[in-house]
Amino acid sequence: MLSKRHLWIAAALVAAAFPAQAETIQVTIEKLVFSPAEVNAKVGDTIEWINKDVFVHTATVKGGWEVMIPSKKSASTVMETAGPVEYYCRFHPNMKGRLTVSP
Repeated sequence: MLSKRHLWIAAALVAAAFPAQAETIQVTIEKLVFSPAEVNAKVGDTIEWINKDVFVHTATVKGGWEVMIPSKKSASTVMETAGPVEYYCRFHPNMKGRLTVSP
């Protein structure tokens, strides 16, 4: 019979061998709005912006990264750092979104 300590170690080894699968989270852009405007993600997840508008948009983080999203197309980025992320469209600054990225 295994002790509780050995069971805990075995469970930790299994968890390390099979890390959680990264997800792709979709954010739709339509009528100059990010939807959903607030998204929860994990480090390693991909955010895919789907632009249904006839305008080019961006997902821009001030002092950080920027994703260019062509009209009627999609673009994506992988979340690499945990923490809150406020983003906006550089061409339409009233368009705003928020990502909460957990470890």
